[in-house]
Amino acid sequence: EFIRNETPMLRLASASSRLPARQLTARQIWARSLCSGIHDDFKPQRRAYSPDEDVHAQITKDITDNKVAVFMKGVPEAPMCGFSNTVVQILRAEGVDFKGFNVLADPDLRDGIKSFSNWPTIPQVYVNGEFIGGCDTTMEMYKSGELRQMLKEAGAK
Repeated sequence: EFIRNETPMLRLASASSRLPARQLTARQIWARSLCSGIHDDFKPQRRAYSPDEDVHAQITKDITDNKVAVFMKGVPEAPMCGFSNTVVQILRAEGVDFKGFNVLADPDLRDGIKSFSNWPTIPQVYVNGEFIGGCDTTMEMYKSGELRQMLKEAGAK
């Protein structure tokens, strides 16, 4: 923290990018405080989006590069909410390889996936690039056998 003309300043990326502390958004302050004093190995892994690539472009790439993609809280090995855990267990029961994307590690991804799908909740499941829904929809499709058929047709089984 620096003081200039009695105004607290926070040091950002470079000396030329200092802003008065009151001009930082709550998200910026939270993100900076979240990782202070933490070794780099334990900091959230956040994608760096280039200026010409927005989060929606990255989401599109993620869902096209993976037959089954799950945007979830936590990672498949350690889901951080019951709904994400339920989806992971369903996909494992179906014997499907899938890619999990941890929205808790990246606030831009967390907001971006909600606007991308126009769906307000996490987790979100995509099969063959198609949004199928969240936990409840995935559970209903699993119980009816529709999910198994969709995964088979997608070549994910």
